[in-house]
Amino acid sequence: MNKTQLAELLRSRHNIFIENIRLLSDSDFELSRSGKWSAGQQLDHIIRSTSPVNLAFSFPGFLMTLIFGKANRPSRTYDALVGKYQSKLALGGKAPGQFIPKHVSVHHRDQLLKKLETIILSLTKKSENYTEDQLDKLLLPHPLLGKLTLREMLYFTIYHVQHHHNQVIKNLEHELH
Repeated sequence: MNKTQLAELLRSRHNIFIENIRLLSDSDFELSRSGKWSAGQQLDHIIRSTSPVNLAFSFPGFLMTLIFGKANRPSRTYDALVGKYQSKLALGGKAPGQFIPKHVSVHHRDQLLKKLETIILSLTKKSENYTEDQLDKLLLPHPLLGKLTLREMLYFTIYHVQHHHNQVIKNLEHELH
């Protein structure tokens, strides 16, 4: 997938999530069952995890290389990256503390949705400033997956919001049964 396709998918997957969260009733937004995160907490988690990626995409390439090195392998495919993430989760992988949301009140919904929209708009613009080669050579650290190329980090960010959107849906389906 080229950088234009990545940016479009990043935008569209997050927009689907944002619209779904926006349309939830107040009680569904705050609903948490069996210790699972509420939709509001899922939203907060996505903000907490995309913010550092957006910040990192502000760094010049030479600084990323200086801090994290350069890739010594080709970027994984989207499916391979998703498979690696799913296997880490299956082995018990969890979000580190700074990515774990507290209770999120429905009164913060609009503010949080606006924040996520702003982050994703910024990230898509920044990602398009990198060359295809830079997306495959520059590295960023991921707390569960280790060093990822910028392309892989975008793949992860695209999949991650879909994963948490599915968690919101599952939580609400349990409410219906």
